[in-house]
Amino acid sequence: MAINKYNRLKRCRFLELDPTAVGCFKKSIRTSGRKGKKISEYGLQLREKQRAKFIYNVSEKQFRHYYDVADRMKGVTGENMLILLERRLDNVIYRMGIATTRLQARQLVSHAQFYVNGRRVNIPSYLVKAGDVIAVKDSKKSNKYFTAIKESKAPGLVKWVEFDREKLEGKVLALPNREDIDSQIEEHMIVELYSK
Repeated sequence: MAINKYNRLKRCRFLELDPTAVGCFKKSIRTSGRKGKKISEYGLQLREKQRAKFIYNVSEKQFRHYYDVADRMKGVTGENMLILLERRLDNVIYRMGIATTRLQARQLVSHAQFYVNGRRVNIPSYLVKAGDVIAVKDSKKSNKYFTAIKESKAPGLVKWVEFDREKLEGKVLALPNREDIDSQIEEHMIVELYSK
């Protein structure tokens, strides 16, 4: 897997993206150097694709795969693609409030900290289904990190998943709709870029 070595705040500034979308809560006094310059239609479409890849932390190959799968599904291709990205296990862990960023959620999943329906899963790109139960590994529940999550009273981030902080167990209530996805992405521009 490729390693992203760029500064997150600088990347957010370049993509004209709110840093809180990727879990960066710093403020930057700098502005993007592209202000006032006209961007072509292709440039706008490319920037939307780069935003989506940056927010969900996926490579070009993975992103293209999600687009191809979404294109074969019934319904609107752009919405289907975002729903597939939201269904990734690392994103669901982030949405439950277990991790503060998607990168942190990805690391927790890669280190095999979770069970999905009683089976150990360490693949961040695993697609969850409605009704899936995601639980923290029993041997890790006494870990200092998960103990702090038990004691915190932070509310859930979205309505399509629930998380019981006492049991350290969550459930996917339903698959997300486009209205449930709060990311700053105009998916129709990505579809236009790939359909050329």
